[in-house]
Amino acid sequence: MIPQFDKLTDAEGELILRAPILVCILVAGADGHIDRKEIKEAMAVARKQKESASVLSGFFTIMAEDFEDKIKILIQSYPYESTQRTPLIVEELQSLNQLWPKLDRTFADAYYKMLKNLASRIASSSGGLWGIKTVTPEEARYAALSMIRDPGAI
Repeated sequence: MIPQFDKLTDAEGELILRAPILVCILVAGADGHIDRKEIKEAMAVARKQKESASVLSGFFTIMAEDFEDKIKILIQSYPYESTQRTPLIVEELQSLNQLWPKLDRTFADAYYKMLKNLASRIASSSGGLWGIKTVTPEEARYAALSMIRDPGAI
């Protein structure tokens, strides 16, 4: 298990593991369509983090295992329509705010920054006119992850 999860309940640890996938589904599906390019971008971010020497590498070793399958399974557990799916995911992601005090500060800060980077990378990974990547207004709205507070500001 991940040492930073020692103070968390099993449900809280599960949320920390699922949150990057939730961010992927939230941002990629904000425009009503989850694109293959967006999923591939999320997988690339997970792979890169897993191979890094950061405080998150242990987390990503567990989280990145079967990442694409985890995304597909989690997508199926939510309503198909983004108007129904998005509020559920936003509410789940807001729960992260209650976990920041239970996590090591360095881990919490790195984790938050990773979520923000992931959201930004997914938002800009596909779409646009003639393949020129642009962020739709819907994606931009959720890519900011305004529902999650910066643990460094708490």
